[in-house]
Amino acid sequence: MKKRHEQKLVILSIGLMIAFSIPISLLFNNEREVLGYPMILIYLFVVWMISIVISFVIVKKHNE
Repeated sequence: MKKRHEQKLVILSIGLMIAFSIPISLLFNNEREVLGYPMILIYLFVVWMISIVISFVIVKKHNE
């Protein structure tokens, strides 16, 4: 794996650590609901899904 791809994955990991930290996650812990689901649940799954897509794109470029 090229060094820049590794660097992108490290930056993604650091960003995810910040996004999933307790203070940031608790910003979305309120009474609002989206389609009947609490906002914090929507936040966690959306961030998780975006991280999977970004990781896939980085690894896909590595294989080309």
